[in-house]
Amino acid sequence: MEKKYSVAIYPSQEAIDAVKTIKDYLKNKIDWYNSCNSVAHITICEFTISETEMDKYKQKLFKICDTFTPFQVYLDHFGFYENSGAFFIAPNEDSKAKLKPILKKTQEILKPLSLKKSDDPHMSIARRLTPENLKIAAQLFTTIDIDFLCCEIVLRELDPIKKQFFVIDTIPFGSNPQPELIQGTLF
Repeated sequence: MEKKYSVAIYPSQEAIDAVKTIKDYLKNKIDWYNSCNSVAHITICEFTISETEMDKYKQKLFKICDTFTPFQVYLDHFGFYENSGAFFIAPNEDSKAKLKPILKKTQEILKPLSLKKSDDPHMSIARRLTPENLKIAAQLFTTIDIDFLCCEIVLRELDPIKKQFFVIDTIPFGSNPQPELIQGTLF
């Protein structure tokens, strides 16, 4: 049976709680919205495959995560994508530069799958907001200062009834960087 999965970066519990407070406050102001009940995370990708195939890809995730080294992530401003109505917390430039290779390398090893992926690391507060509600969110939230140690990724499965992802595996970073293969010439 095919299931929908997501690979993501979860922040610390303290950051998850802070984002939940923001989401609850926004929900209080504009009522229900997409993502109001989802746990704070940075999406790497989503895909749908059969349970039997999952083990093969889980092993690939463990292998790539072994090469990643933990680093501190600083989320220091809010942003939005007008076309999708998404309102989010964004990392500073240094954190973004460190997150992008994690996203890219993780997506590369899952390439045979049909991925819905993110190339711009961010932590969603809300999705599919109307232009009016996007404006309200941008006026309510103007400053943010959250940081956490990025030291693992999580593999999540979609609960089709609750329409929420839940963690099925946590894959730690192993701090064992592999040397990049550089193709040279013989002569």
